[in-house]
Amino acid sequence: MDSPVKVLTADQKRAAQELSQKTSAPSARVALSEVLAALSYALDLTEGQPIGHTIRTCLVGMRIAEDMGLSEDQRSALYYALLLKDAGCSSNAAKMSALFGADDREVKPFMKFVDWHKRLPLAVQTLLAVGRGRTIAERLGFFTGIARTANVTRDLIAIRCERGAEIVRRLGFPEASAEAVRNLDEHWNGMGHPDGLRGEEIPLLSRIANISQTIEAFFRTGGESAAREVVRSRKGTWFDPQLVKIVQGWKGDREWWVKLTGPDAEALVMKEEPGTEQRVVDEAGLDMIAMAFSEIIDAKSPYTYRHSANVAAFALSMAKQYGMGPVAQRRIHRAGLLHDIGKLGISNTILDKPGRLDHAERQAVELHPVYTSDILSHVPAFSDFAWTAAIHHEKLDGSGYPWKLTGGQLDDSARILCVADVCEALTADRPYRAGMKPDAAFALMRREFAGKLCSTAVDSLESCFKAEPDWLALRPEEPA
Repeated sequence: MDSPVKVLTADQKRAAQELSQKTSAPSARVALSEVLAALSYALDLTEGQPIGHTIRTCLVGMRIAEDMGLSEDQRSALYYALLLKDAGCSSNAAKMSALFGADDREVKPFMKFVDWHKRLPLAVQTLLAVGRGRTIAERLGFFTGIARTANVTRDLIAIRCERGAEIVRRLGFPEASAEAVRNLDEHWNGMGHPDGLRGEEIPLLSRIANISQTIEAFFRTGGESAAREVVRSRKGTWFDPQLVKIVQGWKGDREWWVKLTGPDAEALVMKEEPGTEQRVVDEAGLDMIAMAFSEIIDAKSPYTYRHSANVAAFALSMAKQYGMGPVAQRRIHRAGLLHDIGKLGISNTILDKPGRLDHAERQAVELHPVYTSDILSHVPAFSDFAWTAAIHHEKLDGSGYPWKLTGGQLDDSARILCVADVCEALTADRPYRAGMKPDAAFALMRREFAGKLCSTAVDSLESCFKAEPDWLALRPEEPA
């Protein structure tokens, strides 16, 4: 993937993290648009889209809204719907990967360019997408399996859209934003999904979001002419004719099209936030965002259900035992929630593989901490724990990955998170084994991870389990 920020060396990142910890304030109010625009890179990853897809889609949609003269409330609801349009995409990744026998991150963008209403092109594209890298017989098997599965497209879209709308609601955005996400893939002629809404039955904001993401995809790959041609050819089928007319009116506005793919797109999208005052989010709001994205992360695979929430709960209780203050507790809780955000960039063919990974697959998995670092470092409000979150697979003896750090480079927060992650992984079900009982997990950690994990942190977590035997079934408490 193209990293959103430059990948630094371990020493550079460590120095930056120490500086951030010294200078960060215990309480903050930051621009919501800044946080969501930066986190949209993670949503691009899980959708298999190039970095910036969501931001560019938002710019397209906001121009349409401006040209239509929508009210401030409508534009605000649309703005946040566009930034969170793919919040549910991780929820269908496992099912899509299993159905197609292929990397979900390749299938999703591959299918973006085909007109679902035309059966032959759809069949051809599906045949090209299934079982890539497998034998012809295997590919035909996946193809016929999809053909025989009733309502497969509708079901995949319903999973994504329902989950995305739920996350939007949970974050406190208006129902208009949630409905825009839920109906993102409804088409003007009634042949969209999940409900087959037709014409003006489809919420206006959904119609704008649908045409906007299609324009972005075709413009990115074929330029302005390709973008205008796809909206022309799908006028009255996919798209509202009124919206098509507006977009066709942009012909010749070269300056705007150039800005769409320019280096300042993220800054431009923050300027597009509707209203005279910038919407800000406080520490509690940042916690809500972190928790929402932890659910997006864990929805990627059925084997990681509540993994991030559990790791965060383990780490928070250990931090309290260590006597860490409220600011440090909040940081480590957020780090636990978001430590695996980089896994959104890993194929489900690897994450859900029912057996040992081969060398290439292991290399791919070992990139996810780099992606985590890149994404979280790009979010100013989360940069103070980005490094801690990223190094959760490092070990005291230097045998971890990807930076091969040693004990002297791992502070208490890092050691706590490493232990929390290992413990949760051992006690959770995985594709190739059932989860261990806590006692067995701690025995294994002391036996197999001696010299790798911090023994003080292991003791701390074990005491937490003894204090609360049913801890795994509990919701994590709020950080101080």
